Amino acid sequence: MNCVTPRNVELPAQSTKRPYRLVLLAPAVIVLGISCSPDGPDISPGVSWDLAAFRAKTISNVHYSLQFSIPSSIDERIGGAAVIRLSLSDARHPLVFDFVAPPEDVLDVRASAGQVDYEVRDEHLVIPAASLKEGVNQNEIEFLAGDLSLNRNPEFLYTLFVPDRARTSFPCFDQPNLKAIYALSLETPASWRAVANGPLTATDTVADRVVHRFVDTQPLSTYLFSFAAGEFQVESAERDGRLIRMYHRETEREKVARNREAVFDLHGAALAWLEEYTGLPYPFDKFDFVLVPSFQYGGMEHAGAILYRASRLLLDETATQSARLGRASLIAHETAHMWFGDLVTMNWFDDVWTKEVFANFMAAKIVNPSFPDINHQHRFFFSHYPSAYAIDRTKGANPIRQPLENLNEAGTLYGAIIYQKAPVVMRQLERMIGERTFQDGIREYVSAFAYANATWPDLIEILDGRSDEDLTAWSQVWVDEPDRPMVSTAMIVDADGTLDALEMTQTDPSGRGRSWVQHLEVTLGWQDSITSVPVYLNSGSVRVDVSQGTPVPSYVLSAGEGLGYGMFQLDDVSRDYLVEYLPEISDPVTRGVAWVTLWDAVLAGEVEPHDFVDLIMRALPREDVELNMQRILGYLNTAYWRLLDPTDRLTVAPDVERLLWTLLSQSETTSRKAAYFSSYSSLALTEEGSGRLLQLWQRRSQIAGLPLFERDYIRLAQNLALREATRYQEILDAQLERIENPDRRASFEFVIPALSADQAVRDQFFESLADPANREHEPWVLTGVAFLHHPLRAASAERYILPSLELLEEIQRTGDIFFPKRWLDSTLGGHSSPTAAAAVRDFLSGRQDYPPRLRLKIEQSADLLFRAAEILQGL
Repeated sequence: MNCVTPRNVELPAQSTKRPYRLVLLAPAVIVLGISCSPDGPDISPGVSWDLAAFRAKTISNVHYSLQFSIPSSIDERIGGAAVIRLSLSDARHPLVFDFVAPPEDVLDVRASAGQVDYEVRDEHLVIPAASLKEGVNQNEIEFLAGDLSLNRNPEFLYTLFVPDRARTSFPCFDQPNLKAIYALSLETPASWRAVANGPLTATDTVADRVVHRFVDTQPLSTYLFSFAAGEFQVESAERDGRLIRMYHRETEREKVARNREAVFDLHGAALAWLEEYTGLPYPFDKFDFVLVPSFQYGGMEHAGAILYRASRLLLDETATQSARLGRASLIAHETAHMWFGDLVTMNWFDDVWTKEVFANFMAAKIVNPSFPDINHQHRFFFSHYPSAYAIDRTKGANPIRQPLENLNEAGTLYGAIIYQKAPVVMRQLERMIGERTFQDGIREYVSAFAYANATWPDLIEILDGRSDEDLTAWSQVWVDEPDRPMVSTAMIVDADGTLDALEMTQTDPSGRGRSWVQHLEVTLGWQDSITSVPVYLNSGSVRVDVSQGTPVPSYVLSAGEGLGYGMFQLDDVSRDYLVEYLPEISDPVTRGVAWVTLWDAVLAGEVEPHDFVDLIMRALPREDVELNMQRILGYLNTAYWRLLDPTDRLTVAPDVERLLWTLLSQSETTSRKAAYFSSYSSLALTEEGSGRLLQLWQRRSQIAGLPLFERDYIRLAQNLALREATRYQEILDAQLERIENPDRRASFEFVIPALSADQAVRDQFFESLADPANREHEPWVLTGVAFLHHPLRAASAERYILPSLELLEEIQRTGDIFFPKRWLDSTLGGHSSPTAAAAVRDFLSGRQDYPPRLRLKIEQSADLLFRAAEILQGL
């Protein structure tokens, strides 16, 4: 352990400038002289498991009293003050707070006995053992808050501290298993509103400043502590006797009015469902939510103060069925977190997936009553399986539950495996032990660990005690290890030409002989009928007998009814039949499963992309279920841009555009029209297609039954710029002037250079992202990077691939792009060429000591690039 040589540090004059008064005492000189005990806490950058475990064992009853003074100008620093009270069982070692700040940002530290000699190093503020005692300790710290996770904008700010970002703003114990109570006071400009985890208890206004004081919270982990303040409007409603408030910055009052009741209804329904399912009432003092423009994620589950991306809840009148379902699922997901994540919190971020799987799994149940016309088994399949497969088919596949040594790597844990595969696995668990047994176990779990922390093994132990299944062995393969099984099905035919049985075989793609135990429904299909055969796949090979005299089916889908999980390899007969006749299958769920299975075959090189696109063109006019239509359009977009070379793309473009425009014109619902319009504007390449987009942007033409809104015109302007339409820069400039909402205007202005036809301008935009200050608005950055690498610009954007990969470690370290894979997806998502694939492979092969987690993320994001390059080379 490296100790800093004792020294005196004078505070720079600018660091003590505080335009607004704080309660704590004046700045003092910091005297550094802390010893490093070999058996004491780990004082190294980040929040290590060793440090977290040491503190969890020795610290309890933590209470934070926090004050922040927020200036009117984002150019001025935010002053902070903290009174941190705790119980200490072992005072022989230093007390280590987490705080990512230079020493000069710590202005003063005092304890009950007076001034404290403290040390600021390696992202920690360290209190020497000499200043501690066993029992209750209290430290008063005055500091300048770091901006990294305060998300400051000219008219508002909001905190986002997940997973270990609280330490960038104030001194704390930034680990999930040291829950604490928070008392918060915010001083803001007088016109600002403020919202936090606890109810607002008082406001005091003096001149142009106001102090907002909030009630103490229930015990929370630091990543769930939150506040937002700014120029917000507030809508409120009552559901089942509970007051719910929505804070927003939307300037289109009609949009707010149109969405208001649905948004409140969905929250009310989710709360009622969860209270009944868990047997526990809503566990926090109030329920508010804030709609944030360009929020980094869909939502974040801060207890009592959920944050959402505004566009996900305030939908345009033309929102598709998929968007409305997505909104309902997002609301149910974040509301479920109040119990699963906030009330019961994982002990460490290796189990972060447990809160996410419960949120997604419960959300799938919650939304069903609100959409009675939807086949929810169908939707669950599309919502989870394709995204999970996109990771599990790669060389970078990771387990659901991953070890984690330091919280500064927690961003690498997130992705489709925990958000999409984990709910599939949880559903399998429920099917194994039964719905009622599962619910009873969940009720015991949330009751036993309320306001505390739990691990996945804690839950398995509870459920194992209620089931005859060996859930520990089952969990080892499904949860603790990566990959999906490869499942093939052979038809055994009798001498009389009828089907005698099916033989299902699963193999381990890693060659380790693992078996994934799961319940399946194998679909047998003929031209005019379908039947399903239940299968319990609990070994390497299973024989499935069928009724005597069963004719040989035209196709077999081992993932029938969307239940089985794996790489389900089609036999030659089934594959050829589906490529030719898939649109004629009468059952919508079977069609959906067939599309996902065929896509796997395309990426495996077993179906030609041209044949797949041709199938899409024949299928779309016949598809009457919107869930399938949306999935097919997604496959069309990917195949069109990634699996066809530019010459072939231009060849099929006229037919694709005619088909989409015809279907757009003929569709009877606004939702279907919006889906076809989105695809048309994304795929149009011909002069006629670009001209039609221009006329729509100019408002010289309209689409019957489909009104366009500000976001639509923004996307049209961006698509025209990518196609380098005549006078495209004037189009962008005019669109910027058109935008009334200040937050959307700022986002659009940021990405304009990435849309330029001038390579030098695009180069300058990319180079600017090397400065972390220019990566502060994550959604803006990712949008701009995706524009740089759009397939129409892919050839000229290959120069950015290597420096983008070289930036990845810094991006992961700074956390300004929280999910490193999103940076990679935006970078690699437009490329298909062998040279682009070679650039990524060269990067990986030349860095054998590269961080393993980031290597996996690159393998995941590059998988489609690698496959596309091989497919295009083979054509």
